Amino acid sequence: MSFGLNRRGALSVMASGLALLAGGPLRASTLPTAYTQALAEELADLTAAQDFYATRGYASLWTGPQDADRRALALAAFDTARDHGLPVPRYDAGALRTAMAAAQTEGDLGRIEARMTKAVLSFVRDLSSGALTPSKIDDGIKREIVRPDEALTLSRLETGLGDLLSNLAPQAPEYARLMAEKFRLEDILARGGFDSAAPLSETEPGTTGPAAVALRDRLIALGYLQASFTETYDAELKAGVSRFQMAHGILPDGVVGKSTAEALNTPADARLKSVIVAMERLRWMGNAPLGARHIRVNQPEYKARVIDDGAVTFETRVIIGKTGHDTASPEFSELMEFMVINPTWSVPRSIVVKEYLPQFQKNPGAQRQLQLIDRSGRVVDRSTVDFAAYTPGNFPFALRQPPEDGNALGKVKFMFPNQWNIYLHDTPTKPLFAKEVRAFSHGCIRVGSPFDLAYVLLARQTDDPKALFKEHLDTGRETTLNFDTPIPVHLVYFTAWPDETGQMNWFRDIYGRDAKLADALAEAGADFGGTQA
Repeated sequence: MSFGLNRRGALSVMASGLALLAGGPLRASTLPTAYTQALAEELADLTAAQDFYATRGYASLWTGPQDADRRALALAAFDTARDHGLPVPRYDAGALRTAMAAAQTEGDLGRIEARMTKAVLSFVRDLSSGALTPSKIDDGIKREIVRPDEALTLSRLETGLGDLLSNLAPQAPEYARLMAEKFRLEDILARGGFDSAAPLSETEPGTTGPAAVALRDRLIALGYLQASFTETYDAELKAGVSRFQMAHGILPDGVVGKSTAEALNTPADARLKSVIVAMERLRWMGNAPLGARHIRVNQPEYKARVIDDGAVTFETRVIIGKTGHDTASPEFSELMEFMVINPTWSVPRSIVVKEYLPQFQKNPGAQRQLQLIDRSGRVVDRSTVDFAAYTPGNFPFALRQPPEDGNALGKVKFMFPNQWNIYLHDTPTKPLFAKEVRAFSHGCIRVGSPFDLAYVLLARQTDDPKALFKEHLDTGRETTLNFDTPIPVHLVYFTAWPDETGQMNWFRDIYGRDAKLADALAEAGADFGGTQA
């Protein structure tokens, strides 16, 4: 698998270049000026690569006969780029092989040497930490991307390339499961998609005839129902619908309503995009450990989970931020350091001036549960304030809600300090957790079972977590409980996610972020066509 050397003798036309390379690694003193000049020009924007070649006397890594094994290893890795949903043009092995076969001069060799090095650096960066810079696509993605050090990567190319390439992709088991789903969907697309039947419509149990048959066939094709021949929307078919709904974040009532019909009619190519974007999101998180114990909040799923050594030990419904630039929940990771019991709600400035100031201008007595606070921290009598005299830009007061029943933060909040002031918290609006789509907050994550979450998190530092929590709760005063060991929290956004059994789960792109990322990946050269090259 050499870089063109074994392809029908294509390099026989490179007599002058190969004659120079035949004696071993080239050095600056033996290289023709055309080679070094072409190499330097191609690497002009890569300081690390320039320094690397200078320190090794411009010895080749890829274009000499002595480089055949290393070259083949890199090209074989590039050949897998499409499997990962990466933008193949950045490191197109076929194009590089063709260029090598067509090379005629030392200048050609210099340019190819540089292209190979650039391709390796790009491949290492993209597979280990993502092909996109997410904050450039959507500023709601606050995740810090740790990019590989180019100088360190270059230092490993000569003797450690194999180890480097074999450990780039995320080692999380979900990544391999997503790749397997990618291959499965590509095979389905190659055969024409899930099926060619007309779109399914809303259908109820008890229905008999073509609608029930079409529903049965679709569930069988999607893997949620065993093969059968019934023409009736019976109990077995209803159970299959419920399984499908559970895997798609839909309330599992066994009835094909609007949401279920839309999910059933989602084409395979749309599912493929979700999987490829999910793989990119996992690459952003790299191979850094998520934490033996960590909390994962998957926003499109409206679920938070505690993960211990890879197993889910606690799960709860959550409410996320409303759609909109200023209210959508961001994506990032931080360490949860403590919880606050009987919290005071210090109303964010944006909410104060955008929502409450207009209310006070109409009715100074509105929202009586909120205290008006001046710059010295004193409570101000609202009747003494002319709210009409202020604008959002010069309003000098803050708002807070003391610990009490009905506090917007409920009875407990879980803190992982961050610059966006996002945290997990209780809420008095419990009925909202029964909703299918739960995007109602101003960005923070409301927890459906906050006391149970507190017990789970405290269980590692006390024999009786319920008693410890209740002791603080019963005081009615705001108190802080620190965690002995901070807990990593990952606010993520996966519309496609495999569970521990490998079952794929699919969720709505509530904020439209996946659509933006898919477009950006396609523009960069990723292939969503679903046909293997």
